[in-house]
Amino acid sequence: MINNRLSQAVEMLKGIGVRMTPQRHAILNYLYSSMGHPTADEIYKALEGDFPNMSVATVYNNLRVFKEAGLVRELTYGDASSRFDANMMDHYHVICRDCGKITDFDHPPLFLVEQKAAQSTGYQVESHRMEFYGICPDCQSRQTQ
Repeated sequence: MINNRLSQAVEMLKGIGVRMTPQRHAILNYLYSSMGHPTADEIYKALEGDFPNMSVATVYNNLRVFKEAGLVRELTYGDASSRFDANMMDHYHVICRDCGKITDFDHPPLFLVEQKAAQSTGYQVESHRMEFYGICPDCQSRQTQ
């Protein structure tokens, strides 16, 4: 499944004229393999051993290319670093208030709520964002020790 998604993403990028460098491929592979919500710094640190000449700026630039191509979404929550999500399906997030970990939460999209918001306000509603905040299981267990 991951290899199929990665292959499709590579072909899509090539189709829009994006040259596939080894670094670009590695960043994309990391995003699709982890399916987490890493920061650019976390991606850089995970790959720097394989690509000692790669910079954090290279990671940021490639993430921007992937975002513009619709392969990742950028998650900003008011803290210092954006996180990047390769899961482009409609889903929500639960965010730990202690460590900042983000976990996907699958729930049917709230299209009816978007429609109600549009009807009530006259806006043309294009999207919405919903997050849940709490304490993750790892931080809960550290608190009880």
